[in-house]
Amino acid sequence: MHVPSNRFVVVELKAGKSKPEHLGQLNFYVSAVNDLVRFPGMAPTVGILVCGSKHEPTVRYALDGSSQPIAVTSYTYDTLPPEEREALPSPEAITAVLDQHASEEAPYGE
Repeated sequence: MHVPSNRFVVVELKAGKSKPEHLGQLNFYVSAVNDLVRFPGMAPTVGILVCGSKHEPTVRYALDGSSQPIAVTSYTYDTLPPEEREALPSPEAITAVLDQHASEEAPYGE
């Protein structure tokens, strides 16, 4: 269900497992948006960390004491609905492009 809300949402996408430092980085972004971008009268900014996997105790400890509205969710390509999978490039295609980009940026002699 979609409920309209007058707020910014910061989404951080990470490959692999969530790490405490990812939540610290997201907390920084949420604080910066609240301070520098958010207009008076708007609801606080929400942060969402999307990662390949998450370890519940690690997430709980990393968020303990945080006053920011931050959520953590995980994804895998295989669990996406078929229409979303069809709209995205395959993991192999993404890896090939990243490998090509990395080889183009490698310093001479490597």
